[in-house]
Amino acid sequence: MNTWLLALRNLLRNRRRSLATLLAMVVGLTAILLFGGYRSNILYGMETGFVQQSGHLQVQRRGYFLDGSDNPSAYGMPRYREIIDAIQRDPVLAPMAVVVTPTLQLGGIAGNYSAGASRSVVASGLVANERNHMLQWNDYDMISYAQPLALEGAAEDAVVVGTGVARKLQLCAALEVANCRQTPAADAPVEAAATGSPAPDDVLALSALEKAQQPRGAYNRIEMLAATASGAPNVASLTVVKASNFGIKAIDDIYLAMHLAQAQKLIYGAGRPEATAVIMQLRHTAQMPEARARLTALLASDFAGEPLEVLDFQTLNPMYRQTDEFMASMFGFIALLIGVIVLFTIGNTMGTAVMERTVEIGTLRAMGVRRGGIRRLFMCEALLLGAIGSVVGLTVALMVSWFINHSGWAWTPPGYSYAYLILVRVWQDVPLLVGSVLGMIAVTVASAWWPASRAAKLQIVDALRHA
Repeated sequence: MNTWLLALRNLLRNRRRSLATLLAMVVGLTAILLFGGYRSNILYGMETGFVQQSGHLQVQRRGYFLDGSDNPSAYGMPRYREIIDAIQRDPVLAPMAVVVTPTLQLGGIAGNYSAGASRSVVASGLVANERNHMLQWNDYDMISYAQPLALEGAAEDAVVVGTGVARKLQLCAALEVANCRQTPAADAPVEAAATGSPAPDDVLALSALEKAQQPRGAYNRIEMLAATASGAPNVASLTVVKASNFGIKAIDDIYLAMHLAQAQKLIYGAGRPEATAVIMQLRHTAQMPEARARLTALLASDFAGEPLEVLDFQTLNPMYRQTDEFMASMFGFIALLIGVIVLFTIGNTMGTAVMERTVEIGTLRAMGVRRGGIRRLFMCEALLLGAIGSVVGLTVALMVSWFINHSGWAWTPPGYSYAYLILVRVWQDVPLLVGSVLGMIAVTVASAWWPASRAAKLQIVDALRHA
C-alpha cells in the first residue's frame, strides 16, 4: 500500500486524537498569522506616514539632525538648489525619485496679540505642491490619514497650524475648528496694545510695523517672532488659512507650516536663501539602499567641500525602529510559545501512537519493512497533520481577519490624537504567510522525528512480544 495512504488511514483510525492535535495547530497558526498581520499593518502604516511627511532620504548638513534642529542659520545649505538639480539630472537617481524638494525648519514664537495669546512653535518652510504630491505615496495600499496642506495656491503669507496651536492662540472660532475649547475672550478681539498682552514692547513694535496694512477685523492673523541668521529678532505677520489635525498630539500642539519663501525671508531676510534639508521620496522603499549609495557618491564627487550627510526615514523617525523592534520581540515570543505548545502536542500524539502500535510495527518489520520505512511512515503522518493543519489554520485566519477588517473597530495609539482602524494584513503579507506555514510544518516534522526514530529502532522480537 502507498505510504501516504497508509499514513492517512492511521490518522483516521484515532480521529479524536488527530482532531485534538489539528485543533492545537489551527489555533496556533491562526494566532501567529493574526498577530503577524496586525504587526505588518502597524509597520506599513507607520512607514507610509513617515515617507509621506519626510521622504525616504534626506540630505542635511552634518550634525543638523542631532544638534541643529533649533538653529537653522548655523546648519543651512546655501547650495540646496544645486543638489536638487544634480539629483534630477542623475541617470540613476532620477528614475527612482518621485519628489525632490527642499525644506527649512525653524523655531519661534507665534502670537495672536489681539487675543493676548502666544506660544512657541516649530515651523516648516516648504513647497506646498511638492509636499502635497508626497502625500500621494502609498506603496502598500494603506488607508491614508494624511491631509493635503491648504497652502497650495494660497497667498505668500498664508500658514497652516495644528489644532493645538489654534487652540492656544484662540483661533478656534475664526477658523471654525470643531471640538476646540477656548476662552470666551477670543470671541471679542481687542487692540494689540491692550492691558495684559504677554508680548514685550520691542516685539509689539515690530508687530505694529507688520500689521500696518492689516485689514481691521481679520481675526485669523498672527505674528511670528524668530531670530535671523545674524541673531536679530524678526517678525512676520501671517494669515492662518486652516487648522489641521496632524495625528500626533505632541506635533499638533507646536506645528506651523508656511511657504518656503516666507520662511527664508524670516530667517535670512534679503540675504542668500538656504534650506535645512533636501527631501527625496522614492517610488519604492526597496530602492532605498541603492539610492542612498548613489546619492552619497554623488555628494562626495560634486559637493566635496560641503559637510553633507544622507539620512533615511528610519533614522529621522526613531519611533519607527523602536516600534519595529518592540513588535518583532512580541511576535517572536508569541511564535516561540505557540511553537513549543505545538511541538509537545504533536510529540505526545506520535509517542502515544508508537506505544499503541508496537505490535503493528513489529509485524511490519517481520514482513520485511526496513527501519527507514517505519520512520518514513510516521514522518508522513506528521507531514499530513502539518499540511492539513496549515490549510485549515490559514483558512480560519483569513476568515477572522476579514471579519476584523470589516468590523470598523478602532483605537487611539499612545500619543496620537485620533483613532485608527484596527486592520490585519494576512493575505497581503506574503512573507508572513509563507514563513508561518513553513514554520508550522517544520515544527510538526521536528516534533515527530524522535518518536519516529524510536519506532524504527524497535527490535522485531520485542515488538511482537507485546501481542
